[in-house]
Amino acid sequence: MAELVWRWESEELVFLPQRALWRPAGRELLVADLHLGKAEAFQAAGVPLPSDADCGTLNPLLDLCHRWKPSRLIILGDLIHSRSGLTSRLRDVMAALPALIGAELAWIGGNHDRQSWLEGLPQQPAQALGRLWLSHEPERPPDQNQLNVCGHLHPVTRISGGSDSLRLPCFAFDPNGPRLVIPAFGELTGGHECGDLYCQWLVADDAIVPWLKPNSKTQGRRSA
Repeated sequence: MAELVWRWESEELVFLPQRALWRPAGRELLVADLHLGKAEAFQAAGVPLPSDADCGTLNPLLDLCHRWKPSRLIILGDLIHSRSGLTSRLRDVMAALPALIGAELAWIGGNHDRQSWLEGLPQQPAQALGRLWLSHEPERPPDQNQLNVCGHLHPVTRISGGSDSLRLPCFAFDPNGPRLVIPAFGELTGGHECGDLYCQWLVADDAIVPWLKPNSKTQGRRSA
């Protein structure tokens, strides 16, 4: 797996091709937008969407944690798709998750999480981590010298060639934020094209591929 090391001021971050972010300094693993229970929520609304009990999202998450052995797994919002999809089985899985990953679990609440609760796992507000400001939706940090790291946007990049086009998840950096948006981790998630405002690194074939690099006028003290 070809991850990519990226630096912002004193922070070193690693873009992982599994659509996650690794912070070596504190051994934190960050993911966003799992949308667990989405299939069940659609089924409750009468949409016959097949379900694998979220195994397509949770098993890769377990594999990732077993490989990197984080001290803490931080979920940047939209852990749950909706309250109607929060089944008793999903509650049991979430209760066992800290033991399964062998790490502390932190859940920053997202807009889809507002009507959901999990015993023993309270939703936390946006917060600082080193020089980072962690949130679900894009936010302006209380300290202008912090980098906002968030999810919510499900960033993707469209690659076109002739009559063909392909949309790939990406890590997206807005130097004017400054803000880093990480891709959605969940299996049943769509994506939104982030456009030219963001510098982009594609997740493609188990590798991180730079797409649009910061230019010299906006890069300043931040490097990639």
